[in-house]
Amino acid sequence: MRKSDLRSRVFVIAIITLISLLLIFYPRTTDEQGRKRTGQEMLKDFTSLTAIKANMQSHIKLGLDLKGGSHLVMQVQTDEVIKQLTDNSTNQAGEALKKANIPLKAVTSPAPGQINVELNDAGRFDEAKTKIQNELGPEWQFSKTGATTLSYTLPSIAADERRAQAFRQAMEIIENRVNAFGVAEPTIQSHGPEKAYQILLQLPGVDDPERVKDLIRTESRLELKAVVGQPQTHQTKEQALQAAASSGTPVSNIEALPVAPEPNSGTTEGGFIAVEKTAVITGIDLRDASAVPSRYNVQDYEIHFTLNQAGAERFGTWTGANIGKYLAVVLNGQVKTFPRINDRITDRGQITGDFTKETGEDLALVLRSGALPAKIVYLEERTVGPSLGADSIQQGVLASVVGLLLVMVFMLFYYRLSGLNAIIALILNLIFLIAGLALCKATLTLPGIAGIILLIGMAVDSNVLIFERIREELRLGKIVPSAVDSGFNKAFLTIIDTHVTTIVSAFFLFIFGTGPIRGFAVTLIIGLLANLFTSVYVSRSMFIYWLARGGPKVDKISI
Repeated sequence: MRKSDLRSRVFVIAIITLISLLLIFYPRTTDEQGRKRTGQEMLKDFTSLTAIKANMQSHIKLGLDLKGGSHLVMQVQTDEVIKQLTDNSTNQAGEALKKANIPLKAVTSPAPGQINVELNDAGRFDEAKTKIQNELGPEWQFSKTGATTLSYTLPSIAADERRAQAFRQAMEIIENRVNAFGVAEPTIQSHGPEKAYQILLQLPGVDDPERVKDLIRTESRLELKAVVGQPQTHQTKEQALQAAASSGTPVSNIEALPVAPEPNSGTTEGGFIAVEKTAVITGIDLRDASAVPSRYNVQDYEIHFTLNQAGAERFGTWTGANIGKYLAVVLNGQVKTFPRINDRITDRGQITGDFTKETGEDLALVLRSGALPAKIVYLEERTVGPSLGADSIQQGVLASVVGLLLVMVFMLFYYRLSGLNAIIALILNLIFLIAGLALCKATLTLPGIAGIILLIGMAVDSNVLIFERIREELRLGKIVPSAVDSGFNKAFLTIIDTHVTTIVSAFFLFIFGTGPIRGFAVTLIIGLLANLFTSVYVSRSMFIYWLARGGPKVDKISI
């Protein structure tokens, strides 16, 4: 081989090694508070072993079993979605017939996904069928059960699609809430059979699962409703409705809602106030929400929110036409406050109350992420302590080091100086593996450490295969350069075959596995790709370098 080819090999290996070391040990660009660090601060990271270790830890994310944290398995109650759809569709069918002045006996729902409509006049059957079908849409399937009875059924395919849609929506909302919660590298994925509608949630570093659970299942129903009549609270609902009856607002559009008690009042009840059922705006119109310190008490927090364009236009029109009246801020069915409208308001507002920093931030987060489409039930909960994770890391590193040393001793004893070639390739393999984990932002788990230990053996196995081929060629009488070339060439296809089949198996583990299993699969795939490079390219380059130093007449090799 020409010297220029050897130099290009050395250059490629050096560049890849340098990039890998940078990926592992590159200084942190921000500190714990998120502040951007200066160049001088970053250089200090190379002055102590502790700082170098911290840099490495900032690039290698640890999984739940190593860092500690919370493991939750939850189930989305998708049957509630079908029930709610059925109830809404039942009401729509009844309202459609009333508007068309079609007399009916009853509109009932004997079971989720079923609607029965009983008419008084059989002569208006076809008209009622058309009205209801237009109202419900093609999703509902019609069947006739009598001269005056129309039956509608939600087909299983449509019901399953509704369940899957609710499940996807729940996963997205939970992911938004968890991400805003500030958890590093959370795992959020489907769990179990497809129609089990279960979600696996792993939160490394979170040792308070109750707060996370409360955050996930918290309702976020925000409504701004007009106060009917004078803004007075009453002891009972009946009194509130009676006082509002003379306001001129149709009674069918009035409801009495409980009022949140005044902060530090010493009471748990704040009475009732009458409001209009139809909301001016709802949480769907929210663009953003945040918790800020109260202007009146620095120990309390209040929620400031902004509206999207459509909500702002609607809110501005309403407030402009109702200056001097009162607006109730309703959160999850409870009136938090009912301020007076002094001027036209467009795209922003606030919710005051007895909020702490933590409860205020949690509520703002929930409002931003939207409401869950169905109830969440927790099936499994597990907490891993950080001390247990630290023990796992210590024992895993110890096992890896011991295994590495034993392999080095064996290779030097059995293959002599060629064993040194395998050791250098093995060390580079581990460097490339860790760099690959950092580059892919993969999470290292306990099975991942097991994968590293397994890769040590597989990496040596590739070198053993090559060395034995070279020995075989030497026994056949070939000269050293020819034996080395033949050994690598003949072992190449076998190495490719074993690595590709294992990578395919690991790929399926990643696709169908859960958290720790996927961590093992990622480690295995990256390690095998690194091993292909080191065992075939790096190891051969070292043999080429040694043969080039010995010249064309080299007649022996330490193997």
